[in-house]
Amino acid sequence: MHRPTEQPGRPPRHTPPGGPPPETVDPAVLTALLARHGWRRSGAAAGTYSRWTPPDTGTGARGRTPRTSLLVPESRAYPDSTDLIAEALAALQHSATPSAPGILTALRTPLDEIHWQRDTPEPDAPAAAWAAQEQLRSGARALLLAAALATRGRTGYHGARHRRHAEAALDRLLAGTTAGGRELTTFLPVGTSAAPGPDDGRLITTTLLRALCAARDATDHQRATGCCDAFEPAVEAGVCQELTEAIGKLVRGSGGIRITLHWAPAAGPPDGFAARPGPVEFTPGDLPVLREAGARYIREEPPVAVHLTGVVLRMRREARSGPGSVRLRVLAGADVPQLRAVLDEDDYRIAGHAHLVGLPVRMSGRLESKGGFRRLSDARDVMPVRVEDGERDRLLKSLHENLGFFEEACGGD
Repeated sequence: MHRPTEQPGRPPRHTPPGGPPPETVDPAVLTALLARHGWRRSGAAAGTYSRWTPPDTGTGARGRTPRTSLLVPESRAYPDSTDLIAEALAALQHSATPSAPGILTALRTPLDEIHWQRDTPEPDAPAAAWAAQEQLRSGARALLLAAALATRGRTGYHGARHRRHAEAALDRLLAGTTAGGRELTTFLPVGTSAAPGPDDGRLITTTLLRALCAARDATDHQRATGCCDAFEPAVEAGVCQELTEAIGKLVRGSGGIRITLHWAPAAGPPDGFAARPGPVEFTPGDLPVLREAGARYIREEPPVAVHLTGVVLRMRREARSGPGSVRLRVLAGADVPQLRAVLDEDDYRIAGHAHLVGLPVRMSGRLESKGGFRRLSDARDVMPVRVEDGERDRLLKSLHENLGFFEEACGGD
């Protein structure tokens, strides 16, 4: 391809700071991202290259309007395609257009995009704008956390189960800028493995989309018929109490929310999903149904029988003898970080002595949904567990820092 005569000579090719190497950028992916973010295509010769200008026209210094223009080749078939892409990346790097950083980020790593919109009036004070932004960000994260929990297992109420793993999966999440608490874009990296694992962003986005659509259908069914049966099978699609609560958090104080998902252009849509999924919307009229469904999920979630191993963190009882309560840091056997249990006198004494010598304990019982599966009922069969010397020394060091407390808690036996 030949450069038009009115354009100056091209500077040497380089990789812009923060941008991907020009050699790795697919022109089709770049144009798809530009179109997704509202850039306008104009003045291009069909089949050769295209010129793109941003959707927003901010005002530069001295009232002049900055002009960002990208020249993007249609394919790699042209000799100077890499040079054109390098110039486009450099222009994006220095552009004041709000969407430019997101485009560069998506070019470095394949990212699914989730666009969140809340129907709220423009805040009239900085404090109100900040509060609206925080509500949008926290609500969006709560919805993504519910989806991450559902990738670990389908259940109506997760409570504290799997929460550590789900929150760790969201550490790779990237959030864009908000517009007055009304718009937010989040990016989830797409894994490269053929079988995505629980921490793959693509698995979270697909789970979220299924769950939102199922929640929308179940809500419509209950509002139309008064029957709540649709929320029971919706659990298999990822609907849970955490999801209904997060939707309510986003909807409250607004005229409604609209959630739209865009697949990473470099990865394409996953099998079984539309190339362009339609938006999912919820309104304040849905809140009573969602609240009722969430309460029912908590109420109907059964207790879970467990046989777990944990480290005693705290011990307490009202008298120097009799039953007492303990707090455990769970090592194995239950998908919660900590829990409380009430032990009879003998088991309480065994737990105290095991801690004094730096050993964890093993016990059986039932995790109760009340309190978020943080309570073990019918705790029994407490016995110490032998561990490696290094771990035992670490536990003993922790004990010595609180020795007086544990001697008092154990009742001096």
